[in-house]
Amino acid sequence: MKTIEITTSVKVYENLPELPVDFRNLMAAAKAAQQLAYAPYSDFRVGAAVALEDGRVLTGANQENAAYPMCMCAERVALGNANMEAPHVTITAMAVSVYNPRKTIAEPAAPCGACRQVICEQESRQNQPIPLILQGAEGPVYVIESGRDLLPIGFDKSFL
Repeated sequence: MKTIEITTSVKVYENLPELPVDFRNLMAAAKAAQQLAYAPYSDFRVGAAVALEDGRVLTGANQENAAYPMCMCAERVALGNANMEAPHVTITAMAVSVYNPRKTIAEPAAPCGACRQVICEQESRQNQPIPLILQGAEGPVYVIESGRDLLPIGFDKSFL
């Protein structure tokens, strides 16, 4: 028997002004996208923004449904938007921010498992990692170098 050890590094910035300006701008777009969230059941609003290699920024917001499994996360909406609007343009970064008017969320919320899988698929598709910038409504900002850091033993096309 052998043991495989998996580690993930997360850069923690105490607040937005510490981030490089391009990441701050991307987070601002993610926060603006929260206004387009459809969250009548949970009031948990998520905004996501992706930076494209050509300079464009495309966004997404979570879309709830009374049948919860039918909900769409902001990350998948933003990635789908990018793949429809710019199918051959590399995504260079993704910012995700969460907000709930009923309580202050002062720490980043990581993407769910389905979103982690879709982010990793996008990285495989473009053969390049996507840095993830995560923040709650306020507080620290996490920067993770790749979706693979959140899903280190993932499923990909090599299994098919």
